Amino acid sequence: MKVVPVPCLEDNYAYLIVDESTKKAAAVDPVEPEKVLKAASEIGAYIDCVLTTHHHWDHAGGNEQMRLQVPGIKVFGGSLDNVKGCTDQVENGTKLSLGKDIEILCLHTPCHTKGHISYYVTSKEKEDPAVFTGDTLFIAGCGRFFEGTAEQMYQSLIVTLGSLPKSTQVYCGHEYTVKNLKFVLTVEPENEKIKQKLEWAQKQREANQPTIPSTIGDEFETNTFMRVDLPEIQAKFGAKSPVEAMREVRKTKDNWKG
Repeated sequence: MKVVPVPCLEDNYAYLIVDESTKKAAAVDPVEPEKVLKAASEIGAYIDCVLTTHHHWDHAGGNEQMRLQVPGIKVFGGSLDNVKGCTDQVENGTKLSLGKDIEILCLHTPCHTKGHISYYVTSKEKEDPAVFTGDTLFIAGCGRFFEGTAEQMYQSLIVTLGSLPKSTQVYCGHEYTVKNLKFVLTVEPENEKIKQKLEWAQKQREANQPTIPSTIGDEFETNTFMRVDLPEIQAKFGAKSPVEAMREVRKTKDNWKG
């Protein structure tokens, strides 16, 4: 399994997931189809489906063009999300396969949008699994609660994504890492792992390199939104529960001017 990030627009990531034995590829959120098709042809891969994380235009806006460029292509999207250009709706637990070696499990991770889907991808080759989290989980952050609640984001981040193996590679929808780490450092100034990761992320960006992927294990150590079960995080916000802490961290981030 090979994952190829394709930077799009200002700070979005589309991705190619390639089954290396057959060269079949899935395109995740191909908002700029020309760029994604070019990236596929450069590695000799053929895109045979689109995986859409959610309905926002900067993720689903290339779907109709992809259907014109690749006749017969399947475009998957969450059943509750009214995804533009969708041909096949998916639910929590829907299983898809790609080529010979790759299995894809659809996970409903609502809050940013009602029908947001994260795609958990495993290979028969025993490589580390990967999860494509759109705008639900970012490196050191999470999406705004546009269509959902703190309860839902807790469920999506901690219960659903948090139960994946710690080694799972996290590929998110935007390059927001440096800003996110600067914010969580204001909440957890004593967290050495956040300081180290921020230093690393700044160097990556200065060199015009991406900060993806992270891992689920890493997020539990450096992403305050995934650490709301910890009493010390709850205490910082005077919260009595993880969900209350989630609500307060999000509110604080929304008002942060960093």
